[in-house]
Amino acid sequence: MTIIIVNNSKHPHPCYVTEGSAGMDIRADIPEDIILQPMERRLIPTGLYIALPEGYEAQMRPRSGLALKHGITLLNSPGTIDSDYRGEIGVILINLSTEAFRICDGERICQMVVAPYAKVEWRPAESLADTVRGAGGFGHTGI
Repeated sequence: MTIIIVNNSKHPHPCYVTEGSAGMDIRADIPEDIILQPMERRLIPTGLYIALPEGYEAQMRPRSGLALKHGITLLNSPGTIDSDYRGEIGVILINLSTEAFRICDGERICQMVVAPYAKVEWRPAESLADTVRGAGGFGHTGI
């Protein structure tokens, strides 16, 4: 699949780092370093604009290394970029650690996975068909 991209950053287009990668690294496009304080959230610009085909979304996901080593994650994870959005891709980062974190220009801040989605139509009913699980919710299957 080919996706149209406008890259107004000074960094390379998003790309897959390995043959088996599902996500493409997305980089910060900032004029100067940002210090993200503990529990602070910021919208980080990327300089990227994309046109996805109808029926696809781009999911923005945290980078596992940043999450594990520094407590940096995406506040709305996964974030969704809809096929009809044409604005700049921004990434909402949050620092869940107890130490400040420096974001540098060009730093890989998240990953993007392009995926198909299904549109649904609702069929109202008075009840649902029974299953083995039934209404069992959070934690009902044990540890």
